Amino acid sequence: MAAPRMAPPSEMSRRLTFLFAVAAGVAIGNLYWAQPLLSFIAGDLRAATATAGWLVTASQVGYAVGVLLLVPLGDVLDRRRFVPVMLLTSAAALLLCALAPSIGVLLLALGVLGVTTISGQVLTPLAGDLAGDAHRGRVVGAVGSGTLTGILASRTISGFVAVAAGWRAIFALAAVVAVLLAVLLYRAIPPLAPRTRMPYPALIASVGAVVMRERAARWTLVLAATGFAAFSLLWTALTFLLSGPPFRYPAPVIGLFGLAGLAGALAVQHAGRLHDRGWSLPATGVAWVLALSSFVVAAFAGRSVVLLVPAIIMIDVALQGQALLNRARLFAVSHEARSRLNTALGTGNFIGGAIGSAAATTLWSAGGWTAVTIAGAALCCFALTVWALGRRGPLVIRFAVTDNCNGPQRNLPQPRDIRT
Repeated sequence: MAAPRMAPPSEMSRRLTFLFAVAAGVAIGNLYWAQPLLSFIAGDLRAATATAGWLVTASQVGYAVGVLLLVPLGDVLDRRRFVPVMLLTSAAALLLCALAPSIGVLLLALGVLGVTTISGQVLTPLAGDLAGDAHRGRVVGAVGSGTLTGILASRTISGFVAVAAGWRAIFALAAVVAVLLAVLLYRAIPPLAPRTRMPYPALIASVGAVVMRERAARWTLVLAATGFAAFSLLWTALTFLLSGPPFRYPAPVIGLFGLAGLAGALAVQHAGRLHDRGWSLPATGVAWVLALSSFVVAAFAGRSVVLLVPAIIMIDVALQGQALLNRARLFAVSHEARSRLNTALGTGNFIGGAIGSAAATTLWSAGGWTAVTIAGAALCCFALTVWALGRRGPLVIRFAVTDNCNGPQRNLPQPRDIRT
């Protein structure tokens, strides 16, 4: 039987890029379908609202486990098969969610869903592998934008579907979509040889080894985690702000504010082009300056929706823009370990997001919206400090590392990001 061929860079077409972006967005959206529906679910399953609050936690914890234990397999398996299998498994978990007779079963189903809905984290480095060097930033940026769009749009979509057909309908619909995407991706992804070969325990251990070996990866992961912490801080606190005085908006209206964030995701979907042109580091600095300025504006928008919406959009443009640039730069560190680097990125982002969400709750109790926006500005100042210290040294990608399990590692020349 002939070995799978390696797909040439030209096989990452615009159509395939769009399919990857949609699939990544749908996959990550599975984590957030339940978030705006907690009261609906609690009432239907006769559970306490506090118990229902663990539903989102169950899916996120499961997702963290999946990112850590399954995403690295993208470097050693044929992803043409791996991605559809993960989608079909998540479809089964979604169907179990739709049929769950009790809150306990739903908690279990959402945990399994979180573990299996990691397709987007495999598709993003796959897009980087299939794209040519001259277009990698654009392609990775487009797929990453799909992920961010899925995070923001899922809450709004879920609310509308639940009002029209009940909370179970969104999980059933998502299961159908997952099956459809599994079929489409199996037919669209070219046969691929594994990037490397190694035993599973060594594969998991190598995630940390790659990060520890590459200083640029470590510094980039710090920026990425800080950005996700600021992102989670904003959106967690925004729910508190909009549900209380002076706004007192109902849940469906609060969900519509996700469209403001969606506008930000669409605005930065081509941010990866800046990486392709060698402007990754300068653009990252500009993004953090914009985020800092926008948090300052947001501090004065606690009672004015006219100021609040533009501030949200600008913060999202800045934070999502730097996130896409970080991902594109991280994938330039190693050709053979992109899935493992994406594992490190996803894990770091999860930790940053958890810290941001927890901080939002604590800060809201202590000082309300003002305390939250001050914390957001402080995170931006920290990131700008990291960027300023690293822009001429630790953050510069000089080489791409090739992992070769049959021999010693070797360094391959990689174009420097000289526009620092």
